[in-house]
This record gives sequence, structure tokens and C-alpha cells, in this order.
Amino acid sequence: MGLNSKIKSLIFAGCSIVTIGALAGFASSKQSGKICEKVTINIDNEYNNYFIGDKEVRDLLTRQGDRKLEGLPNQEIDLKHLEKRLEAHKFVKDAEVYRGLDGNVHVSVKQTRPIARIIRTDQDVYIDAAGNILPLSDRYTARVIPITRSALSRTSEKGFFQDSVGQSYLSLLQFIENDQFWKAQLAQMHIDGKGRVSFLPQVGEHTIEFGKPTDVEAKFKKLMIFYKEVLPVMGWDKYKRVNVEFDDQIICE
Repeated sequence: MGLNSKIKSLIFAGCSIVTIGALAGFASSKQSGKICEKVTINIDNEYNNYFIGDKEVRDLLTRQGDRKLEGLPNQEIDLKHLEKRLEAHKFVKDAEVYRGLDGNVHVSVKQTRPIARIIRTDQDVYIDAAGNILPLSDRYTARVIPITRSALSRTSEKGFFQDSVGQSYLSLLQFIENDQFWKAQLAQMHIDGKGRVSFLPQVGEHTIEFGKPTDVEAKFKKLMIFYKEVLPVMGWDKYKRVNVEFDDQIICE
């Protein structure tokens, strides 16, 4: 390729970049001049949570109706600021606010998912799948496993489920949440002063002594053997306690 051809190619590329930039700038200018006529809200409800609805989202977007988005030019609507305002809500895990080609605003909200409810003497709280403490909601009550605890337990302390000790309890709760059988069968979880876990089942009169939240999968496998092979033969009301705390054994009394 000769020198003249290279120069021509560079000039053509430069002109193309300038043209594309000009077109993008023109499109952006035209877009920012449009008026928002409608706000469309979509709330993800994958886990059947109803902690936040259209009204709550709209109130957050408009500061309780003081600054409605409808009727505003696009250049006066700060989309990133609106996203941050939504994500500051306890029950919003993630939010996306964007505008369509027509200039209207679209809002997509993903809700936080509680996986357990900690019973406290003052006021109960939820914890989500990431170990964050969440308040109760006047709008909706989640059907999750309740946790009672000894007075010596640190379970309800802020940040407990995110430290090195609490992570093992959070992993246990995540296992239960993701297993349809145990999620349905376990009615209550208790943590004693030494950190040992026990469960009360939905069906049966026994207490399940689980021990520390270690070897979770192995312990539930042993417990499933008890449910499949022992209880159908001996009867559901035969035992008052079943212990799967220790390796390679199930203790039934």
C-alpha cells in the first residue's frame, strides 16, 4: 500500500469517527429534549416476595409525589440518582432506571429475599441470603424459618451472619432455603448458648439435634435416612429426639 493510500485511509477513518460522533451527539441531544410522558415500573417477583410495590417505588422516585417525572424533559431526570435512591431501600436488592427511545422512563426493581426470621424480645427481624439484617414489613410477611436463640447467642447482632463464625450459620440457612423438602419440613430453628443448632419439624413429635453448623450436607443425609428408613417402620411418634451431631451415627431416643 502506497503512502497516498495510507493517508486516504486515515482521512476516511477520521471522517467516519467524526460523522459517527456527530450522529451520536445529535441523537443524544434529540433524546434529552424529549418529555417523559410515562413511567413504567417492573418489580421482579421471582421468589413471591411482596415487600415493595408500585406505589412505594413511585414514592421513592418522586420524593413522595413532590417531583413527578411525568412532564419533565429528559435532561432534568438524573437516572443514576434515581437508581441510588431506590437501592437505598432495605427491600431493594438492585434497581435499573433507563429511558426508552420514546423518552419515557422504565424502572426495573429486584427485591431482597429474606431466608429466615430472628425472634427477638424487642422486635423480630429478617435476614437475607447475603446475611443482612432486614426490618419487618407492614406490607408482607415472608414464610421463612423462624430462629429462636439463647440469651448468650450473638445471632441477632448486626453483622453476625457476615463474620467468620456467622457465615457457617448463614450457609446452613441457605442450604435449607434451597432444599424444598427441608424448607417445608423444618418449622423452627434454635441456637443455644454454645452455638449448637436444633430444629422442630412440621411433622413428628421429635426434636432434631443438629449440633454446630458444620458438615451440613452429611448431617442432612443422615437425617434423611432416619426419615425414610426408621420413621416409616417405627412410627412418627416413637422418638422424642434424634441426634445427627456426631460422625457416622444417628442417635434416636
